Amino acid sequence: MKTFAYLMYVVLFLLLLNACAFDLVHVKQTPVKLELKSSSNSNFVLEKESVFSICAGYTRSLKAKTTWTFVGSLPQGDVFKSRDQILTVEGSNIYEAYIVVVSDNLVGFYLPAEGTFSPLKKPLNLSIVH
Repeated sequence: MKTFAYLMYVVLFLLLLNACAFDLVHVKQTPVKLELKSSSNSNFVLEKESVFSICAGYTRSLKAKTTWTFVGSLPQGDVFKSRDQILTVEGSNIYEAYIVVVSDNLVGFYLPAEGTFSPLKKPLNLSIVH
């Protein structure tokens, strides 16, 4: 009977262990301060769809013909958001994201709720119409 009870505790422990959510996929984030200032480059239209990988195989796309409006600047680049598309960055959590652009290249994301910057591994050239 003790062996059966021990076995039941082991099985229960393993079931509980599997039920726990582990934070396995991290979105790299750096705390930043968004500077709200005017820019001569206040908005643009994305001419073609741009698909990119964020981390651990999660992909997202910026839709063609979306208008992106300047929000502010970070040390990493200019921050833009769109009313035409809701953009999220996904890892173990899902974060609302704005794009960060330098010289028509997507370099990462500003996560407004967290006040952080999340870089792309490799910048992505965007087809932009100013």
